[in-house]
Amino acid sequence: MRPLVSAPVPKRQKCDHWTPCPSDTYAYRLLSGGGINKYAKICFEDDLLMGEKLGNVARGINIAIVNYVTGNVTATQRFDMYEGDNSGPMIKFIQSAPPKSLLFMVTYDDGSTRLNNDAKNAIEELGSKEIRNMKFRSSWVFLAAKGFELPSEIQREKINHSDTKNNRYSGWPAEIQIEGCIPKEPS
Repeated sequence: MRPLVSAPVPKRQKCDHWTPCPSDTYAYRLLSGGGINKYAKICFEDDLLMGEKLGNVARGINIAIVNYVTGNVTATQRFDMYEGDNSGPMIKFIQSAPPKSLLFMVTYDDGSTRLNNDAKNAIEELGSKEIRNMKFRSSWVFLAAKGFELPSEIQREKINHSDTKNNRYSGWPAEIQIEGCIPKEPS
């Protein structure tokens, strides 16, 4: 009889990363929505800041603001970009983020139909290269720093467009994500 070999259960990492982030960094994962039943998620340091389980994610652009120095979430808000005029309130929300803030943005369903030029400018000022390319139901995720620079190797943005030939879901592109480790401020 052969001996039974068992491997230990892999240790779960913050925000479901495959490998742990170093202790002097913050772990994050941004996941856009995908299809009608896959909601967007924002995870920071293993805390779900926005997601279906919390009931605080919705159609449009979902934004979480985190204090970079303390790592504490300061605000979360969702902005419907399919109905209503929510570009103005979204600009005010973005501008309300104090210096030394991390801003995490994810779309669910449609983030572009009522996104006006001033709102695109506000997001571009934070470093977005894709906001002007967003189309109906594009999946989009974006990480921004306000009042400081992120290291250049950190992935900040990703976009996936709805395309009838390549959509994963009927009428919807696949969800997309970015994840990584953000160095903490040296103390």
